[in-house]
Amino acid sequence: MLPSIARIACLIVTLFATGWSACADDLSDFNAAVESASAHNRVAIGYLRTGNVDLASREIDRLRDAWGKLTEHFSGKRPNAYADNTLYSKLFTSVSTRLVGADIMLKSGRLDAARDALDAVRGELYDLRKQSGIVVLADCVRDANTMMDALMAYNDRALDWDSSEIRADVAKKALNYGTQLTRCDGIAGETIHAAPEFRRLIDGAKASLTLIPKAINTRDTDLLHRVLIELRSFDNLLAFRYG
Repeated sequence: MLPSIARIACLIVTLFATGWSACADDLSDFNAAVESASAHNRVAIGYLRTGNVDLASREIDRLRDAWGKLTEHFSGKRPNAYADNTLYSKLFTSVSTRLVGADIMLKSGRLDAARDALDAVRGELYDLRKQSGIVVLADCVRDANTMMDALMAYNDRALDWDSSEIRADVAKKALNYGTQLTRCDGIAGETIHAAPEFRRLIDGAKASLTLIPKAINTRDTDLLHRVLIELRSFDNLLAFRYG
């Protein structure tokens, strides 16, 4: 009886002494902290894309603050899911360095370089989770963006419809992209899944994809062009909001 009480007392002391870090084994806490920082990263990238320096600078400051808090809580105590992940210990210093670089590039007027630095942060988080077999909505959207890039290769006014290989590949890439959107829809948590904005983007993109078989069958380059531009718009908004 007494040993059990002692163990409980020790656990209570440990919890109070270590604070949030004692909860770091909960992967959901880590993911939530990463998402809090990533939300600022996405917005900053969007502002850099449109050349809005002041708002981009504000979001980078918020991103650095959020990342600082995340580092404080998790750099010394990793979630169990990352126990054997060699990228985890490197993550905090690497991302902090990239954020400093992004700020320097922004202040020197090199917006593309600043955006590249922030996108590299997304890449490092993606690689970290991938190495541990963890998938979140942001990763699913990132993979969808890559698939959309491949599909956009056929946004060509001189497309050779006589090639059966090209027709088959357009259909395949469209199917792959649609399958990935369905996967992202399934990964999204209940709140995001039901959100009007998310539904508009996912359902809108899927509706556009239904027109691609018609474009292929009728060899309608103009229709394919309009659908791909519409899909790219949905894809960019998904990346901006959830990627």
